[in-house]
Amino acid sequence: MSRSGTSAGALALALALTAGTAAMAQEGEPADPVENPATGEVSDTLIPQDGSLAVYEEHIRVLNDCDWLGLMAQYPNDAEIHLSAGQVVKGRKAIGELFAGFVADPADGGLCGLTFSEESRFEVGGTQNVQWVAEADFLAEPYRGSDAYVSDGQYMAAMVSTFEGTDLVM
Repeated sequence: MSRSGTSAGALALALALTAGTAAMAQEGEPADPVENPATGEVSDTLIPQDGSLAVYEEHIRVLNDCDWLGLMAQYPNDAEIHLSAGQVVKGRKAIGELFAGFVADPADGGLCGLTFSEESRFEVGGTQNVQWVAEADFLAEPYRGSDAYVSDGQYMAAMVSTFEGTDLVM
């Protein structure tokens, strides 16, 4: 075999390995499987983002789209959500149940159709601190709150939220 044939073969192999690695990275990383109790959808993959701002932006995008699988693709097994009155939601299963209720149709007790928009934001370390407004056709008035989205740079490690569904004026 000629030297140029060997180089071309090595280059082809390197390109194939690089393409395979990139495809695997886009598919995500395994996580404990969690089932949406309302739809039966199963989330077992984490999709890494590129930095804390990307984690926050993806969270808002999939939340506004009522995309339960997209939400769960952000939360690793040990994630936590801290809510009002000292309530702490720990782990993928509990977080999955929380978001399953949230992304359901309003006729089924959910809040699908609620749209969150950023009013102000500042970053401290891997945390995006956001003042937001939520609006929907089914709300009588806009609802405002604030969240801290704590990221490890790829996933949502924790969230601290002032959101209180019982405060929504319908």
